[in-house]
Amino acid sequence: MTQQHRARKRFGQNFLHDQGIISRIVRAIGPRPDQRLLEIGPGQGAITSELVDSGCHLDVIELDRDLLPILMDKFGDQDNFHLHEGDALKFDIPALAGDNRLRVVGNLPYNISTPLIFHLLSAHQCIDDMHFMLQKEVVDRLAAQPGSKTYGRLGIMAQYYCHIDALFEVPPECFSPRPKVQSAIVRLTPHRELPCPADNVTVLQNILREAFNQRRKTLRNTLKSVISADQIDALGIDSGSRPERLSLAEFVQIANHVHHTATQ
Repeated sequence: MTQQHRARKRFGQNFLHDQGIISRIVRAIGPRPDQRLLEIGPGQGAITSELVDSGCHLDVIELDRDLLPILMDKFGDQDNFHLHEGDALKFDIPALAGDNRLRVVGNLPYNISTPLIFHLLSAHQCIDDMHFMLQKEVVDRLAAQPGSKTYGRLGIMAQYYCHIDALFEVPPECFSPRPKVQSAIVRLTPHRELPCPADNVTVLQNILREAFNQRRKTLRNTLKSVISADQIDALGIDSGSRPERLSLAEFVQIANHVHHTATQ
């Protein structure tokens, strides 16, 4: 008999139950028997079921101990299903991948989605693609272009490592309990070669943090502790611009200049 589980607010759980949306998500992923997938936060196994049926080698990681017996009851007898108990934020992605490349899937809890995406981006070399269910606002930030109100550090760093495709929206009534926000599916495909490689990624992240800390101010004000207005202008970038006007390439240009100046 299938065990019942009450969604827990502390884990940010909203379980997907709309079969049409579940099938649409799996079609977008397109899992194949020769591929290795990692599902983060499988919940009660709504998407897991179709992934297992595809024949792919499926690892899942779940933090909620009460869900472990439910998942094992449903899928434990499948040779291509492997369950890991733990926190995805601390999970060693490269160790799991080994010599292979992973595809990552997840209905991510809204409260940890941003740090979890940054954790996965740090392992981009061993990931083929990532399909996530996220708050629509987060998907908008991931896909945002210069000049947009949603353009900022998360989107720039995601686009530094990946090509971003916002796929489709998922309304609240597809979940139990119903979230108060709109959700959306996004695909992140890591670049095999970075289009704008930074000489030091930590410096780039620090520049973005400083720049967007006070996003209504101009670069000459937000970045004055790390680079002067004259130095920004000398790079061919207007120091009177607000940070949301700059492209990824321009932020990398500033970061490279700051890094070279510091190491001379």
